[in-house]
Amino acid sequence: MGMLEGKVGIITGAGRGLGRSHALLMASEGASVVVNDLGGEWDGTGSDDRAASETAADIVGMGANAVANFDDVADWEGAQNMVNQAVETYGRLDFLVCNAGFVRDRIVFNMTEAEWDSVIRVHLKGHFVPTRWAATYWREQSKLTGEPVNASIVYTASEAGLFGNPGQPNYAAAKAGIAGMGITVARELKRYGVRVNTINPRARTRMTVNTFGADQLTADEGQFDMNDPDNVSPWIAYLCTDDAADITGETFVCGGDQVQLMQGWKRENRIRKGKDRWTVAELAEAKAELFSTRSEDK
Repeated sequence: MGMLEGKVGIITGAGRGLGRSHALLMASEGASVVVNDLGGEWDGTGSDDRAASETAADIVGMGANAVANFDDVADWEGAQNMVNQAVETYGRLDFLVCNAGFVRDRIVFNMTEAEWDSVIRVHLKGHFVPTRWAATYWREQSKLTGEPVNASIVYTASEAGLFGNPGQPNYAAAKAGIAGMGITVARELKRYGVRVNTINPRARTRMTVNTFGADQLTADEGQFDMNDPDNVSPWIAYLCTDDAADITGETFVCGGDQVQLMQGWKRENRIRKGKDRWTVAELAEAKAELFSTRSEDK
């Protein structure tokens, strides 16, 4: 028996790349999976039912359970339909993995309104809307039983959102928002037995290849492939197991052969005048003291 035996989950963007890796692994661990994918290109254009259908068919071919879903993750009714499909098909919902997204990279002074809006929509709203309907379902279940539901949400952010990446102000803003939302939603849903964690993957996907180039992301023959998407999926699967029931509100970077536990904003230093308002001139004099703890490599 796998560590997800009997569980039911939704994985968005599961037709290709990271999402497909997650779906195949989690199904092999015993989960029944709703494979969501609109089937768009790496920049979000178009749609194609084949991506989700093929992943679902491959899972069924393994002897596991899966159904395809083609809804838009950022559509209010579409996200509700995902949750309904999971419950109507398999009788329950235990986890939600939000993974769908695309990039439309541009330096800020060249970015169009459409490039900004579309990326914010699919990433940030595309995490919020499925969460909204899954959380509503779990809250109702908790009220019916009087017990916590033991459910899991995993968000997909990016190191671009944690540390910034030139040429991706829209993507970085969306991913930073996802990381912040994950901490907040974890606090809101803890009382109902729902844990929420955020991962920042390092992997070769259509998005990263188009951004960084395949030559930078492909391993030499015979070497361990540090950027294989399959390296990321075990941690996502683990976060949805009962063994991870005590992990919530955390942010991780994972990929290759490692999982990194990240820490959020923290105070590095401060200056205080002492129960009086600073003047601009005084702040200019105190600047060196404020930045005195800053290392040269920052």
